[in-house]
Amino acid sequence: MPDATPPAEPALALPPPLTLALTVNGARHAVEIRPWTTLLDLLRDRLHLTGTKKGCDQGQCGACTVILDGKRVNACLVLAATRPGSEVRTVEGLEGPDGALHPLQAAFIEHDAFQCGYCTPGQLCSGVALIGEGHAGSAEEIREWMSGNICRCGAYPHIVEAIREVAGR
Repeated sequence: MPDATPPAEPALALPPPLTLALTVNGARHAVEIRPWTTLLDLLRDRLHLTGTKKGCDQGQCGACTVILDGKRVNACLVLAATRPGSEVRTVEGLEGPDGALHPLQAAFIEHDAFQCGYCTPGQLCSGVALIGEGHAGSAEEIREWMSGNICRCGAYPHIVEAIREVAGR
């Protein structure tokens, strides 16, 4: 009677970790990561910058928005290994060198532009980049360019007003 045990499958070797050097909130980091590590997981799990939130993990909610090389990105969709030498700015990096709030952070407080706060870090990073990109000329333009950032609490009118105020300065 032949042996009924199927042949063992060869073990799959994982690719080795790689070292990624990048600048986050003005500080240079060299971090060992696996090739499949997202920028979001690098920020949260390796650098312990937990202000950036993990929402849908599919790029649909905007909770993980950060500023990467001057542009807004969903950090859950960016493989960290593809961005060596990049500069990342998270919500923790918005404050000034003296610890003062960024003008948009202050405007969010003034305009009550957050409720539960879960989406706020992504909204702030997106808003800061939006202003820098010159896409804050009108309420309609702000709404269009902020459409990738979802707020389940419905603070949208207050978010738009906060961005308009800072853009108008």
